[in-house]
Amino acid sequence: MEKLIEIIKKKPSLRYPRLDTILMIEEFIKENDGEYKKKQLWENLPRKMMYQTFSIALDYLLISGKISVDSEGKIGWIFYPKEAQERLKQARLIWKRPHDKKTL
Repeated sequence: MEKLIEIIKKKPSLRYPRLDTILMIEEFIKENDGEYKKKQLWENLPRKMMYQTFSIALDYLLISGKISVDSEGKIGWIFYPKEAQERLKQARLIWKRPHDKKTL
């Protein structure tokens, strides 16, 4: 969260995204996972918005660990908490702390 505050301070803006705008961007990225680069994503959103507002919303999603950008610059959704919990419950996967010295 501190990184987000630093970015906002460096990019003074008159337009900050509302919650419904961020949720709309999240849904669009989930549906089009890894298909668009930043500008293409902005151009294809269901609702139009200022590019500056869009950039701030993407910065938030990137810093919060919900999206990632691959080597080609395409944006993908990476936040799947339910699936991660299910995988951790599987018997073949075991969470091991770094200080645990037992071997399996």
